[in-house]
Amino acid sequence: MTPHETPDHQTLTSEPFPIPVIVGPTCSGKSDLGLAVAHHFDGEIINLDSVQVYRGLYVATAKVPPAEQQGIPHHLIDIAEPTENYTAGRYAVDAARMIEDIEARGKMAILVGGSGFYLNALRGRLFDEAAPTDPELRQRLKDMLTRRGAPHLHRMLKRLDPVSAAKLAPNDWSRVTRALEFFFQNGKPISEKQPELPEPPEFAGRMRIVVLNPPRHVLYEKINRRVDLMEQNGLLAEIKGLLATGIPPDAKAFGAHGYRRIIEFLQGQRTYESAIEQMKTDTRHYAKRQITWWRREPGALWFDGFGQETRLQAAVIEALTN
Repeated sequence: MTPHETPDHQTLTSEPFPIPVIVGPTCSGKSDLGLAVAHHFDGEIINLDSVQVYRGLYVATAKVPPAEQQGIPHHLIDIAEPTENYTAGRYAVDAARMIEDIEARGKMAILVGGSGFYLNALRGRLFDEAAPTDPELRQRLKDMLTRRGAPHLHRMLKRLDPVSAAKLAPNDWSRVTRALEFFFQNGKPISEKQPELPEPPEFAGRMRIVVLNPPRHVLYEKINRRVDLMEQNGLLAEIKGLLATGIPPDAKAFGAHGYRRIIEFLQGQRTYESAIEQMKTDTRHYAKRQITWWRREPGALWFDGFGQETRLQAAVIEALTN
């Protein structure tokens, strides 16, 4: 059976659907693989990318244009204004409702994207986000993560909240960051407020994590080419247009890769050439952190190659069917 043939649904309808979660580094072809899986299993795609939720950002977000969605519904894209602080906690609520809606219509929900932070929130693995997060504080911690790495943040947490630090791996930068945010905002360790994580939702046990793991040197070449295409496709003009509408340079959405460095150029902090080169470096580092993140995922299905490849798509579908 090829990836786009209609499957036999008898084996799927006798029990709750599995929920494929297609993840991996940026530029690895997750969107193409998601479309192939959706066609095969009669599914709908839920965005798992923290930038694609924002309206008005297109050039650097790799959103699948409506004309290229092949009739497959795509959800949780363009649902927040760039000025909003769309948190992982809010995503968890929205995505859980979307899974329920899709499955109620007899379809398979398929998560596609690269945000492990969002996925952990959806599975109930994040610390409480009831208190609003300070966007400036979160950005400072993100910048520190980029400059000095996840182990540095973990060492900081170990000094401030040793109880939480002992429960978290040094590379678990998402929860380490949240624990640091809580400490700096509240003046006390998050371990005193919430010593245990909440129970995961029922559907978390049905998730099948599919990780794309393309050759690193080829991936980096693709990342460099994508950044060049962003420049050619009008990234600078898009950002200028968004700023002209009144969106502030420190908006949450502009903290994403592909936008932050151009903002720095427009603010006179670097040359245009250095902004483009730094974008490439940032994105390569981000891809490496994504791979490191998914290596901590027990039971994940790893596939070497890019998601555009027909043979790989067939192998993924076979693995999800069994």
